[in-house]
Amino acid sequence: MSFQVALNFEDGITRFIECGPDETVAEASYKARINIPLDCRDGACGTCKSLCDSGRYDGGDYIDEALTDDEAANGYCLPCQMTPRSDLVLRIPSSSAAAKTAAATHTATLVDIKRHSASTVEFALGIEDRDALDFLPGQYVNIAVPGTDQTRSYSFSSGPSQSRTSFLVRTVEGGAMSGYLTANARVGDRIELTGPMGSFYLRELAHPALLLAGGTGLAPLLSMLEDLTRKPPAHPVHLLYGVTTDEDLVHLDTLEEYAETIPGFTFDHCVADPRSSARNRGFVTSLIDSSTLHEGDVDVYLCGPPAMVEAVRGHIDSLGVSPASFHYEKFTPAAVRQTADAA
Repeated sequence: MSFQVALNFEDGITRFIECGPDETVAEASYKARINIPLDCRDGACGTCKSLCDSGRYDGGDYIDEALTDDEAANGYCLPCQMTPRSDLVLRIPSSSAAAKTAAATHTATLVDIKRHSASTVEFALGIEDRDALDFLPGQYVNIAVPGTDQTRSYSFSSGPSQSRTSFLVRTVEGGAMSGYLTANARVGDRIELTGPMGSFYLRELAHPALLLAGGTGLAPLLSMLEDLTRKPPAHPVHLLYGVTTDEDLVHLDTLEEYAETIPGFTFDHCVADPRSSARNRGFVTSLIDSSTLHEGDVDVYLCGPPAMVEAVRGHIDSLGVSPASFHYEKFTPAAVRQTADAA
């Protein structure tokens, strides 16, 4: 029996290794030719000190100078001494380049395109080496736009165990991927993607969770929910989903299915357009109060455009509530970034 260990580096690149129950994470890393920081190998120097985001392990033997009791209580560990008791996610204090590794590139085939509305397209890929593509729910990949020399970053909307990978794209005027998907894409097209990447991913839930999505920021949260169908949470999970207009709403039926299959999962949505037929009209902040945040006993995951992310962060600060953990990711369409750069 072996366990999967995800090594998340400072530059956001994640590599996965297999580690036996009697094998240290450092040993398994070096077998995989990934040179995580290491010096003494005896739990004496602390060079390999990392943060365990998720999972159970035996910390092994070490001295206080390498790892204090307070650090160990806060999830820090020494890969040269620790052995896994479950799958693990570790934050490694170095870049992937320093560890002499890099993100993997995979070849895929476009297997489905769905135009949800004028603003949103979803596409699915079949990966040739699907078993070799591991990712944490919430992470993203860089996708080469066919027919161009450009790449775009998209979060998985599918879960790590699903055979096909899927992505949600907000279409924008002049966007490279938008133009490809709306005008040129054909099922059977070959596409390359590189990853996984990113530090926005689902940790083991030690508290109730509040998931917040703005627009196509729903994608990584769908990946997290898919993962929770296979790993039922021990705490309630609530999702709030905000969009600009009614036509921007996607996957409400999927959220309904998750509400039926994931124990303790609930969701609500709102639409900013005052002409909307939605029950809740306005911004997602109108649905957040101290009770929604469990008075601070909550893990928050937030993904959306920069203005929405900053508005939510400011609103939570104004409530005087400090969540147990707060993870967020901002996204900006490349065409918008290019326009801003040229201004």
